[in-house]
Amino acid sequence: MFVSDDAFPVRKRRPSLGAFVSPNLSDQKLLQSLFVLSQEVSSLPPLGILLKRISASVIRKSRLISVLFEELVRNPVNVSPSSAAMCYEELHIVLQRIKVLLEDCSTCSRMWLLMQIPSISSSFHHLIVELSTLLDIFPARDLNLSEDVYEWLNLIKKQCSETAADPVDENLRAEVLKLLENIKREIVPDHSKLRNIFERLNLCDSASCSNEIENLEDEVQNQDDEKSKADIIALIGLVRYAKCVLHGASTPRIETRRQKSAAEGNIPADFRCPITLDLMRDPVVVSTGQTYDRSSIVLWIESGHATCPKTGQTLAHTQLIPNLALKNLIAMWCRKQRIPFDSTEVNVKANGVGLNKTALEAIKMTVSFLVNKLTASSQTAEVIDRLVYELRVLAKTDSDSRTCIADAGALPLLVKFLSSDNPSLQINAVTTILNLSILEANKARIMETDGVLNGVIEVLWSGATWEAKGNAAATVFSLTGVHGYRKKLGKKTRVVKALLDLAREGPTSPRRDAMVAILNLAGDREAVAKLVEGGVVDMVGEVMETMVEEAVAVLELVVKRGGLMAISAAYHGDMMKKLTAVLRDGSDRARESAAATLVNICRKGGSDMVAELAAINGIERVVWEIMGTGTGTGRARRKAATLLRILRRWAAGLIGEHFSTQQSATSLDISTRIVLPA
Repeated sequence: MFVSDDAFPVRKRRPSLGAFVSPNLSDQKLLQSLFVLSQEVSSLPPLGILLKRISASVIRKSRLISVLFEELVRNPVNVSPSSAAMCYEELHIVLQRIKVLLEDCSTCSRMWLLMQIPSISSSFHHLIVELSTLLDIFPARDLNLSEDVYEWLNLIKKQCSETAADPVDENLRAEVLKLLENIKREIVPDHSKLRNIFERLNLCDSASCSNEIENLEDEVQNQDDEKSKADIIALIGLVRYAKCVLHGASTPRIETRRQKSAAEGNIPADFRCPITLDLMRDPVVVSTGQTYDRSSIVLWIESGHATCPKTGQTLAHTQLIPNLALKNLIAMWCRKQRIPFDSTEVNVKANGVGLNKTALEAIKMTVSFLVNKLTASSQTAEVIDRLVYELRVLAKTDSDSRTCIADAGALPLLVKFLSSDNPSLQINAVTTILNLSILEANKARIMETDGVLNGVIEVLWSGATWEAKGNAAATVFSLTGVHGYRKKLGKKTRVVKALLDLAREGPTSPRRDAMVAILNLAGDREAVAKLVEGGVVDMVGEVMETMVEEAVAVLELVVKRGGLMAISAAYHGDMMKKLTAVLRDGSDRARESAAATLVNICRKGGSDMVAELAAINGIERVVWEIMGTGTGTGRARRKAATLLRILRRWAAGLIGEHFSTQQSATSLDISTRIVLPA
């Protein structure tokens, strides 16, 4: 068989601490608590799909026990023997455990519950045995109970001696295990048998299957054993396949934007790469102890740098050590925020769980079904939209799904939908490509497949909705993570112009997508020249008030890489005053970028730039505040100290025409190299 009975351990439940500890109460109050607790258990509905017989049996026994406790509460005993108090305490613990188990089973995944039928049934059986044992030793005679109550107690004992197993559940479980085994052997499930199984689980439509998938995804997080996680993922694959083939592709939820991108929301500072300011996907530690995203620090080192970007210290070595603890924290945060997170490794899920053969084959079958449906000529526009939406959802789940979708030839099919007159279909097509681009191997396919890149650029330029434009910008951002593609995209005037226009207009989310794409493009010197020609400095000035961190980060990179052209663009207008305002009122991250930008402007622009900065009222006080406060980043304080030295040297007449000429030559030299923020 595909798995043994013990391959699915008991679900990791999350009871309150009181579930296994009896409250510290007097005998009478403890009796009252027992009465209330037994009523709570007896009021719970029996499990509706699985474990119906045994759950109904446990609830019925709890109802009988509640009658017993009601009598004991109504007719209290003046002095209870110590043995009675011990029984009360133990009964309280057992009833709490019964309540937690029933509630947990009623809310968890049905498919996962089915896999646990033996262990859950055993848990119920053990709890009933414990009840029976406690009732056997219950000191009824010592409590001087009436004959009616004594007979009632004997009835409960008799009921507790009977347990009810349900062979129907076991048979259904065996059928599902056989189905998983066949999928592992690459045998496509018989649709009639598949439908029968899912109907018995009351998974009768697309919505119920979608809810089941979400519940199974929660179960993955509840397990500590890696094999169990992989087995649950196989169940997710089965449910997703059944959902598509039995109920058709899902109806796109027009009102719901794609899952958040990393550009959205407030990313915790510790989760941002100090180089790109973006969410780290693969955090690594360098020799100085600082953490960076792997792709960013690799580019920094390959550009000829031998220092730590954040501290300026010389790197003792270039070995990069994975920061797994931080990576797990980032993955958990992304899941909570509903932001796709994926590692750079092909066969590893976002939660670090490798897929087993069954899960992989289920994904392949699902993708094959969807792609084959897309190629059929008889499909209506509505059906095509649903199919593409299903691919979109699948493409955001894990690396294996992205690989399977690309391997199945979906990219050429998606190209024609990028120019669709149907806004929903266009959104789903470009978002599917975005989700596929998260996988490094798919970036090359997107760049090389005829029409895909141009289609994405066209959506970025003239998409039917802001969401489509934003997702196209996010796709550009994803592709620019590869240095060669960054250079190629940075040379395209339409890409640069469309990103700058999007950053100026529209809702917040698409603008953020455009800004982080621009930030990535600014990692290439030639792209910076295109950005400056396109008016990136003016754009930064326009969005400075609403998107401070992103705007200042872009300006810092542009000024550092853009040479005299960028300095000249920054000189005109009131950019210096705006940067000073950020120094005064911005966030720690924004103040750091603003200080670094002003340092570069003054060093490269010469005395005229320094004079303009010095003329701003209160500039030295603002710089002193950054240097003197314990808040903010260390780099911000160092840049502020440098800025203060420049201002003091200018005031002393030590910065003149010679400084300007020298720094201009230096800036020309710097502009010929790839430099990331210091």
